[in-house]
Amino acid sequence: MPSERPYLRDDYEHEKTSSLTWLICALVAGFAVQFLLGSPWLGGRGEVEKFLTLGFDTFRAGWVWTLFTYPFFHSTAFLFHLVGNALALYFLGRELLPFLGAIRFYGIFAVATVVGGLMWLAVHHTPGAGETLCGATGAVFALLTVYACLYPRQPLQFLLFFVFPVTLTPRQIALGLGAVVLVGFAHEVFGSALPFGIEPASSSHLGGIVTGLAYFRFIHHGRWALGSPDRPATELPRWLQPAQRPAAAAESAAESLPDVAPPARVDLRAEADRILDKINSHGLASLTADEKRLLAEARDQLSRR
Repeated sequence: MPSERPYLRDDYEHEKTSSLTWLICALVAGFAVQFLLGSPWLGGRGEVEKFLTLGFDTFRAGWVWTLFTYPFFHSTAFLFHLVGNALALYFLGRELLPFLGAIRFYGIFAVATVVGGLMWLAVHHTPGAGETLCGATGAVFALLTVYACLYPRQPLQFLLFFVFPVTLTPRQIALGLGAVVLVGFAHEVFGSALPFGIEPASSSHLGGIVTGLAYFRFIHHGRWALGSPDRPATELPRWLQPAQRPAAAAESAAESLPDVAPPARVDLRAEADRILDKINSHGLASLTADEKRLLAEARDQLSRR
């Protein structure tokens, strides 16, 4: 019967395309336009890349929009540049969007894009060099940094080379990639070449890392009206905590003592199971603000174990 099939009823509410899907589609669409219009088989001369990717000469000539459009274009000679960024945005977005909210998530993406572009321009300021910057890797590094600060010890399991099982934490991944970025940044500043002809835009990646750290240190725990009020109450890592006076430290330690009886933890777990069942049945959009807050508290407790 049609009445028994919800997708055939007139009152059926179709699931809206998420903003994360639109972002990834924009990256893919930008790459497709860049590849087709720049293809020598179609008579392309790379005009799209020149008009929309970031370069010192074009930016100095007043092409300010390139500071915002360059993340939507990637290297056509290295397909993993696009695939890696798209996959990273997908997995990071699934974890961060429900807690940060769309405004904060895309605010980090936009600010990291600008900061990374400006840092790249500060390093590559030679007129006539013809160097250009493209790719959303700097913004991805910013989101990865925020995720590593939120859940530093959450175990992540994956297959290295699709064969060897490896378990790492977001903190370890962020520190490892940060060390690689610093080495690349040193080579970029001093003009020395990296092995195998690699030319990463490490200055842009470093700008993304700085943006992520600045957001988490100064904005995430601040009382800002911008963004989702249901972000998780997470604990700052020790290396990001501000210095406290002895009295303030004692007061903070007293406030951090658990004031909830053990049975409340059981209730929180049961409530989290109920909310997860609701998500499976009706989707994430069906949650209320209180349910999102309870789910964030439950996840935060699990990540600290």
